[in-house]
Amino acid sequence: MYAASSGSSSAGAAPATGTTGPGPAAAHPEVDDGVEQPLTRESIVLAAVSIADTEGIAALSMRRVAATIGTATMSLYRHVRNKEQLLALMVDRVFVDYQPAAGPDWRRSLEALCRLQWRAYQDHPWLAQYMSMTRPQLIPRAMTHTELAMSVLGQTGMDLSERLHAAVMLANYVRGTAVSLEPEAQAEQDTGMTNDEWMEAQSVLMGQILATGRFPAFTEVLAGGEVELDLDSVFEFGLDRLLDGLEVLVNRRSPSRARTNRRGRS
Repeated sequence: MYAASSGSSSAGAAPATGTTGPGPAAAHPEVDDGVEQPLTRESIVLAAVSIADTEGIAALSMRRVAATIGTATMSLYRHVRNKEQLLALMVDRVFVDYQPAAGPDWRRSLEALCRLQWRAYQDHPWLAQYMSMTRPQLIPRAMTHTELAMSVLGQTGMDLSERLHAAVMLANYVRGTAVSLEPEAQAEQDTGMTNDEWMEAQSVLMGQILATGRFPAFTEVLAGGEVELDLDSVFEFGLDRLLDGLEVLVNRRSPSRARTNRRGRS
């Protein structure tokens, strides 16, 4: 996976360093049984991650982080240069808990890698809004995902350009699907309705639209009653199709591998 871009200027942002140690972010990392702890970069980052996880990336500001910790805003700047660097540090900290490992089979390794990324986005819905494929900051713990994907694809006979494009394609697919996670969470918070409840509330209007006869495919789907469509099902379906496509390319690069695959399926 490429690293991240704030969506604004990245000038002045620095690669994240010095953020180690797994575990969820605490809501008030500076307080332990009523005893105030020294302000550190780690505690600032953990507080920022907690805010973004629970309230969304739009709620994040240096002032908001300082208020959560219980310190003056200016004191944060002794540890974090600016919000841009804080965001980079947050991504680096999040990826502590999502470091991938390669297996012997390239397809299963890529499938596991993409599912790991999907879980990271589900656990931290703001993350997909921050990630970028076009102007990435260089965050080593996020870069390990792209490094592993390219390494795994090195087993397939793909050339360097194909491996890079395939790795970025997969990362961008996961991220692109996950972009909807935070707006959905916000919509549920704003309306008090789950996605299923919202869809149920639209049933009368949907019936009126389908009654026009202009949407026979939609009518068939609703009449079937067994088709489930949510972000998880979209993710799983799309991931399988992307990997199917890569397998076609791999077999084209290695005819002997294609023969082996055909024998294994027969």
